[in-house]
Amino acid sequence: MTALRPFIAGLPKAELHVHHVGSASPRIVAELAARHPDSKVPTDPEALVDYFVFTDFAHFIDVYLSVVDLIRTPEDVRLLTFEVARDMARQNIRYAELTVTPFSSTRRGIDEKAFMDAIEDARRAAEAELGVVLRWIFDIPGEAGLQAAEETCRLAVDLRPDGLVGFGLGGPEIGVPRPQFKPYFDRAIAAGLHSVPHAGETTGPQTIWDALNELRAERIGHGTSAVQDERLLAHLAEHRIPLEVCPTSNIATRAVATLDEHPLRTMVEAGVPVSINSDDPPMFGTDLNTEYEVAARLLELDERGLADLAKQAVEASFLDPAGKTRLRTEIDAYTAAWITR
Repeated sequence: MTALRPFIAGLPKAELHVHHVGSASPRIVAELAARHPDSKVPTDPEALVDYFVFTDFAHFIDVYLSVVDLIRTPEDVRLLTFEVARDMARQNIRYAELTVTPFSSTRRGIDEKAFMDAIEDARRAAEAELGVVLRWIFDIPGEAGLQAAEETCRLAVDLRPDGLVGFGLGGPEIGVPRPQFKPYFDRAIAAGLHSVPHAGETTGPQTIWDALNELRAERIGHGTSAVQDERLLAHLAEHRIPLEVCPTSNIATRAVATLDEHPLRTMVEAGVPVSINSDDPPMFGTDLNTEYEVAARLLELDERGLADLAKQAVEASFLDPAGKTRLRTEIDAYTAAWITR
């Protein structure tokens, strides 16, 4: 698929499943680790490559939280957010819904209003200086329980920043049943936020059903195990509920054994809308351009097929209608110019 690499690099894209802290590049992680020398995170970007090799999903969570612990001041938050946008701009990502876990920062002592001001300042700067439109999805870290759910919901509803569009649920799925979070999703949805929980990444299809029936999910983060349930696939296809697919992430966390076994093709052949995403790109040694290359191989796509995949992400996004039209038009113009060059 190397022949498609230049096309993918220039293709205007939207990304819908990508984590705020998990997008910190080795350069930024190393800089933050140097600021906070009591951390176990390496300060050498090259050493971070080995540090980000995971034995299983639980190990990934441990490493992820060690990086979260590096975000201790509003200045750290602002630096991280703007630099994530800079990396996105290099990949021609025009629009991204960044999953942010404010509870992880506020419980570590960052003032909640200062946190909101930091991400919003970075968001406005990213759009003005880099041409990257950022929106937020505030997610509950499931492993932290109902206290985290209550706090995340309060921050989302009562201190809602301008860029906030969605309410999510991340972290481990095993031992963290989705139905217990229903009251918090009900409150967020009543406040006008979209429901976008993770489900079915490391557990079976029932977790996805719970996300749909109890949390009223409009999109599903990962949804990898949906292919184990034909009725579920049919439901997702009929109701046009997109799956946010992150192929390399699924291999890195051992949710899927190999790329050749990845269920992306089965999802697409069942008529389920999908978007392609990088999840926690530096931690998994990937980026969105690489994920499009992976998708091209798994789905046997050419340039037009990749452009259609990019437009699926736009359609599944919570971008306003005018913004969707602009981005789809840009994708079509880029593809037509490439093919006729």
